[in-house]
Amino acid sequence: MVRISIELVPDEPVHRVVDYSVAAEEAGFEYVWITDHYNNRNLWCTLTAIALATKRVMIGPGVTNPYHTSPALSAAAAVTLNEISNGRAVIGLGAGDKVTLDTLGIEWKKPVSTVVEGIQCIRELTQGNRVTMDGSTIRLHGAKLSMVKKKPLLDIDGNPVTKDGEKVKVAPKIPVYAGVQGPMMLRRTAAVADGILVNASHPLDFEFAVDMIHQGAREAGRSPEELDIGAYAACSIGKTREEAMSGTTKIVVAYIVAGAPETVLVRHGLNLEKCKDVKRALAKGDHGQAQKTVSDRMVEAFAIVGNPEHFIQRMEELVRTGVTHFIAGSPIAPEKTEGIQMIGQHVIPHFKD
Repeated sequence: MVRISIELVPDEPVHRVVDYSVAAEEAGFEYVWITDHYNNRNLWCTLTAIALATKRVMIGPGVTNPYHTSPALSAAAAVTLNEISNGRAVIGLGAGDKVTLDTLGIEWKKPVSTVVEGIQCIRELTQGNRVTMDGSTIRLHGAKLSMVKKKPLLDIDGNPVTKDGEKVKVAPKIPVYAGVQGPMMLRRTAAVADGILVNASHPLDFEFAVDMIHQGAREAGRSPEELDIGAYAACSIGKTREEAMSGTTKIVVAYIVAGAPETVLVRHGLNLEKCKDVKRALAKGDHGQAQKTVSDRMVEAFAIVGNPEHFIQRMEELVRTGVTHFIAGSPIAPEKTEGIQMIGQHVIPHFKD
């Protein structure tokens, strides 16, 4: 069974993001991921409000980064959120956006090593361990979260597990996901993360990505089946394709096209000159021209847009490549609540069955 989750951007009032999260929980989504950009509402404040309004969904950043927020501070926030939500916290960590970090005067260096070390740091701290790390970018000297309480680990019969005559104690598990792009990031994070969130929506991209993830897992001595592989997909659902296209879909796709490496554009057989035209229009702030320049082929390559039947078809294609987790990303639908309900009514039941 594939997990189905939702990404929400806190660029609207917090109460509205909370309403979307409650609607997602009622519709059967399993996770609510909140994006983290300094110019939107604060990530952890928004997650706290969601935690207090929901009961079942897992919640966490999708994703934060180790540059503008120390992994130690993210670990403390995740443990606090886990307490508030009664064990529903999850955390996604990625390399962030170089352009945004530049505006903050933060140097974007060694992204792969920084994310890998950040994941290791968060895992150890959230498990209540004292951490000394002399990494290439992250350095800790005996750091420890005082509020993490370990309890005896019990076997299937409810008896304490012992090792060398001592009871084994563990802290509540907070899954750590890597938000990734690029072959090196895919392989390296597969060695340390509980799950991988890949910003893509097309089977061609996942045939490549899943192969890289599996290679990285095997190189680290892990079974690839241990990893939850997520398709973090731009999408828009509607009763018809025309309805689904009527919102902000094309501008979302325009930004994806502008930021995509040339190798990815070539993989999808896209006209490189037209892709450059999209990028030039966005650089000028001409969103209208950018949307006019986005072709149907670009939409097909970088988003899932259409009616529920189309969603199910594309998701099944992704599952066949090895995807185990589908995240419905922006814009979701021309009217977000209606889109959440439509996915809940038509798409989620198909995959639960």
